[in-house]
Amino acid sequence: MSSVYGYGGNYRPPEKAVVQPQKEKPPPMITHFLPGLMIGWLLSRLHAHQSRASDEGPEDSASENGGKRKGRKPLPRRADLPKGVVQKSGPSNAALPATFASDGQEMKMVLVVRQDLKMGGGKIAAQCSHAAVGTYHDLQRQNRALLSKWEACGQPKIVVLCKDMREMGQLEGKASRAGLPTHVITDAGRTQVAAGSKTVLAVGPGPKSVVDAVTGHLKLMS
Repeated sequence: MSSVYGYGGNYRPPEKAVVQPQKEKPPPMITHFLPGLMIGWLLSRLHAHQSRASDEGPEDSASENGGKRKGRKPLPRRADLPKGVVQKSGPSNAALPATFASDGQEMKMVLVVRQDLKMGGGKIAAQCSHAAVGTYHDLQRQNRALLSKWEACGQPKIVVLCKDMREMGQLEGKASRAGLPTHVITDAGRTQVAAGSKTVLAVGPGPKSVVDAVTGHLKLMS
Protein backbone atom coordinates (compact mmCIF):
# COMPACT_ATOMS: atom_id res chain seq x y z
CA MET A 1 0.00 0.00 0.00
CA SER A 2 1.35 3.39 -0.95
CA SER A 3 0.62 6.78 0.60
CA VAL A 4 0.83 10.23 -0.90
CA TYR A 5 2.49 13.13 0.90
CA GLY A 6 2.24 16.78 -0.04
CA TYR A 7 4.79 19.54 0.38
CA GLY A 8 5.99 20.06 3.97
CA GLY A 9 5.68 16.43 4.86
CA ASN A 10 1.94 16.57 5.46
CA TYR A 11 0.18 13.34 4.87
CA ARG A 12 -2.54 13.35 2.17
CA PRO A 13 -4.51 10.17 1.81
CA PRO A 14 -5.16 8.92 -1.70
CA GLU A 15 -8.32 10.29 -3.37
CA LYS A 16 -11.08 7.87 -4.04
CA ALA A 17 -12.72 7.93 -7.40
CA VAL A 18 -16.32 9.20 -7.20
CA VAL A 19 -18.70 6.91 -9.02
CA GLN A 20 -21.84 8.64 -10.31
CA PRO A 21 -24.98 6.49 -10.04
CA GLN A 22 -26.34 5.58 -13.48
CA LYS A 23 -29.94 6.35 -14.30
CA GLU A 24 -32.02 3.42 -15.35
CA LYS A 25 -33.05 3.59 -19.00
CA PRO A 26 -36.70 2.81 -19.77
CA PRO A 27 -37.30 -0.27 -21.85
CA PRO A 28 -37.07 0.45 -25.60
CA MET A 29 -40.63 -0.70 -26.11
CA ILE A 30 -41.98 2.05 -23.82
CA THR A 31 -40.01 4.84 -25.54
CA HIS A 32 -41.39 3.86 -28.95
CA PHE A 33 -44.92 2.96 -27.89
CA LEU A 34 -45.92 6.18 -26.10
CA PRO A 35 -45.13 8.62 -28.98
CA GLY A 36 -46.91 6.34 -31.44
CA LEU A 37 -49.94 6.20 -29.17
CA MET A 38 -50.11 10.01 -28.96
CA ILE A 39 -49.76 10.41 -32.75
CA GLY A 40 -52.52 7.88 -33.36
CA TRP A 41 -54.84 9.70 -30.93
CA LEU A 42 -54.18 13.08 -32.59
CA LEU A 43 -54.83 11.67 -36.07
CA SER A 44 -58.12 10.11 -34.95
CA ARG A 45 -59.30 13.45 -33.50
CA LEU A 46 -58.34 15.28 -36.71
CA HIS A 47 -60.24 12.75 -38.84
CA ALA A 48 -63.35 13.05 -36.66
CA HIS A 49 -63.25 16.85 -36.89
CA GLN A 50 -62.93 16.78 -40.69
CA SER A 51 -65.84 14.32 -40.96
CA ARG A 52 -68.11 16.57 -38.91
CA ALA A 53 -67.14 19.61 -40.98
CA SER A 54 -67.87 17.73 -44.23
CA ASP A 55 -71.32 16.60 -43.05
CA GLU A 56 -72.42 19.96 -41.62
CA GLY A 57 -71.28 22.15 -44.51
CA PRO A 58 -70.13 25.76 -44.39
CA GLU A 59 -71.99 28.33 -42.37
CA ASP A 60 -73.97 31.08 -43.99
CA SER A 61 -73.09 34.70 -43.46
CA ALA A 62 -74.05 36.30 -40.15
CA SER A 63 -77.71 37.13 -39.75
CA GLU A 64 -79.05 40.50 -38.70
CA ASN A 65 -78.92 39.65 -35.00
CA GLY A 66 -75.23 38.79 -35.23
CA GLY A 67 -75.69 35.04 -35.00
CA LYS A 68 -74.69 32.43 -37.52
CA ARG A 69 -76.90 29.85 -39.11
CA LYS A 70 -76.01 26.78 -41.08
CA GLY A 71 -77.40 26.47 -44.58
CA ARG A 72 -77.00 24.20 -47.52
CA LYS A 73 -73.74 24.16 -49.42
CA PRO A 74 -73.60 26.19 -52.62
CA LEU A 75 -73.75 24.56 -56.03
CA PRO A 76 -70.48 24.35 -57.99
CA ARG A 77 -69.28 27.58 -59.56
CA ARG A 78 -69.65 27.87 -63.31
CA ALA A 79 -65.85 27.72 -63.66
CA ASP A 80 -65.84 24.28 -61.94
CA LEU A 81 -68.27 22.68 -64.39
CA PRO A 82 -67.42 20.90 -67.65
CA LYS A 83 -67.40 23.15 -70.68
CA GLY A 84 -70.78 23.39 -72.34
CA VAL A 85 -72.72 22.32 -69.24
CA VAL A 86 -74.77 24.59 -67.01
CA GLN A 87 -76.21 22.91 -63.94
CA LYS A 88 -79.50 23.75 -62.29
CA SER A 89 -80.80 21.75 -59.36
CA GLY A 90 -84.53 22.43 -59.15
CA PRO A 91 -86.21 25.81 -58.75
CA SER A 92 -84.23 28.35 -56.73
CA ASN A 93 -86.94 28.46 -54.04
CA ALA A 94 -87.35 24.67 -53.77
CA ALA A 95 -86.78 22.86 -50.47
CA LEU A 96 -84.11 20.22 -50.14
CA PRO A 97 -85.17 16.80 -51.49
CA ALA A 98 -86.89 14.52 -49.00
CA THR A 99 -85.13 11.42 -47.66
CA PHE A 100 -88.31 9.25 -47.83
CA ALA A 101 -89.11 6.41 -45.46
CA SER A 102 -87.57 2.98 -46.01
CA ASP A 103 -90.73 1.03 -46.95
CA GLY A 104 -89.02 -1.55 -49.16
CA GLN A 105 -89.68 0.27 -52.44
CA GLU A 106 -87.05 0.42 -55.14
CA MET A 107 -85.37 3.81 -55.47
CA LYS A 108 -84.99 4.95 -59.06
CA MET A 109 -84.13 7.95 -61.25
CA VAL A 110 -85.89 8.96 -64.46
CA LEU A 111 -84.13 10.97 -67.16
CA VAL A 112 -86.56 13.00 -69.28
CA VAL A 113 -85.33 13.86 -72.80
CA ARG A 114 -86.93 16.56 -74.97
CA GLN A 115 -88.29 14.92 -78.10
CA ASP A 116 -88.65 18.17 -80.10
CA LEU A 117 -84.86 18.76 -80.15
CA LYS A 118 -84.35 15.64 -82.28
CA MET A 119 -80.94 14.89 -80.77
CA GLY A 120 -78.91 11.92 -82.00
CA GLY A 121 -78.30 8.85 -79.87
CA GLY A 122 -74.78 9.87 -78.88
CA LYS A 123 -75.89 13.38 -77.94
CA ILE A 124 -78.73 12.03 -75.79
CA ALA A 125 -76.37 9.60 -74.06
CA ALA A 126 -73.95 12.42 -73.20
CA GLN A 127 -76.71 14.72 -71.90
CA CYS A 128 -78.25 11.96 -69.77
CA SER A 129 -74.81 11.22 -68.32
CA HIS A 130 -74.41 14.88 -67.37
CA ALA A 131 -77.81 14.86 -65.65
CA ALA A 132 -77.13 11.65 -63.69
CA VAL A 133 -73.67 12.78 -62.54
CA GLY A 134 -74.98 16.24 -61.66
CA THR A 135 -77.74 14.75 -59.50
CA TYR A 136 -75.19 12.51 -57.77
CA HIS A 137 -73.04 15.53 -56.89
CA ASP A 138 -76.09 17.44 -55.63
CA LEU A 139 -77.07 14.61 -53.30
CA GLN A 140 -73.53 14.26 -51.97
CA ARG A 141 -73.91 17.79 -50.60
CA GLN A 142 -77.61 17.86 -49.80
CA ASN A 143 -78.94 14.39 -48.97
CA ARG A 144 -76.46 11.56 -48.50
CA ALA A 145 -79.10 9.34 -46.88
CA LEU A 146 -81.20 9.36 -50.05
CA LEU A 147 -78.08 8.78 -52.16
CA SER A 148 -77.15 5.72 -50.07
CA LYS A 149 -80.62 4.20 -50.49
CA TRP A 150 -80.41 4.64 -54.26
CA GLU A 151 -76.92 3.11 -54.36
CA ALA A 152 -78.17 0.12 -52.35
CA CYS A 153 -80.74 -0.54 -55.11
CA GLY A 154 -78.07 -0.49 -57.83
CA GLN A 155 -78.73 3.11 -58.99
CA PRO A 156 -81.52 2.21 -61.48
CA LYS A 157 -82.12 4.80 -64.23
CA ILE A 158 -84.87 4.99 -66.87
CA VAL A 159 -84.91 7.26 -69.96
CA VAL A 160 -88.25 8.64 -71.18
CA LEU A 161 -89.38 11.30 -73.65
CA CYS A 162 -91.33 14.52 -73.22
CA LYS A 163 -92.77 16.70 -75.97
CA ASP A 164 -91.10 20.06 -75.44
CA MET A 165 -89.69 22.61 -72.99
CA ARG A 166 -93.11 23.48 -71.65
CA GLU A 167 -93.83 19.89 -70.60
CA MET A 168 -90.34 19.55 -69.13
CA GLY A 169 -90.93 22.62 -66.95
CA GLN A 170 -94.25 21.21 -65.73
CA LEU A 171 -92.59 17.93 -64.82
CA GLU A 172 -89.82 19.72 -62.95
CA GLY A 173 -92.29 21.68 -60.86
CA LYS A 174 -94.39 18.60 -60.09
CA ALA A 175 -91.30 16.62 -59.04
CA SER A 176 -90.07 19.40 -56.75
CA ARG A 177 -93.47 19.66 -55.05
CA ALA A 178 -93.34 15.89 -54.42
CA GLY A 179 -89.99 16.30 -52.63
CA LEU A 180 -87.96 14.72 -55.42
CA PRO A 181 -84.55 16.09 -56.43
CA THR A 182 -84.39 17.53 -59.96
CA HIS A 183 -81.49 18.47 -62.19
CA VAL A 184 -81.67 20.23 -65.58
CA ILE A 185 -78.89 20.23 -68.18
CA THR A 186 -78.54 23.26 -70.47
CA ASP A 187 -76.39 22.73 -73.56
CA ALA A 188 -73.76 25.19 -74.83
CA GLY A 189 -74.91 24.69 -78.42
CA ARG A 190 -71.68 23.39 -79.97
CA THR A 191 -73.40 20.45 -81.68
CA GLN A 192 -76.93 19.61 -82.86
CA VAL A 193 -78.91 22.02 -80.66
CA ALA A 194 -78.99 25.79 -80.13
CA ALA A 195 -77.06 27.34 -77.26
CA GLY A 196 -79.09 27.51 -74.06
CA SER A 197 -81.32 24.56 -74.98
CA LYS A 198 -82.51 22.61 -71.94
CA THR A 199 -81.95 19.04 -73.06
CA VAL A 200 -82.52 16.63 -70.14
CA LEU A 201 -84.35 16.73 -66.83
CA ALA A 202 -83.33 14.24 -64.12
CA VAL A 203 -86.14 13.33 -61.70
CA GLY A 204 -85.19 11.47 -58.54
CA PRO A 205 -83.86 9.27 -57.22
CA GLY A 206 -86.91 8.50 -55.13
CA PRO A 207 -89.36 5.70 -54.32
CA LYS A 208 -90.81 4.06 -57.43
CA SER A 209 -94.38 5.07 -56.58
CA VAL A 210 -93.45 8.74 -56.04
CA VAL A 211 -91.37 8.97 -59.23
CA ASP A 212 -94.01 7.16 -61.30
CA ALA A 213 -96.63 9.65 -60.13
CA VAL A 214 -94.59 12.32 -61.93
CA THR A 215 -93.19 10.51 -64.99
CA GLY A 216 -95.15 7.27 -65.25
CA HIS A 217 -97.26 8.50 -68.20
CA LEU A 218 -94.22 9.32 -70.38
CA LYS A 219 -93.09 7.09 -73.24
CA LEU A 220 -89.94 5.02 -72.78
CA MET A 221 -87.10 5.87 -75.13
CA SER A 222 -86.36 2.98 -77.48
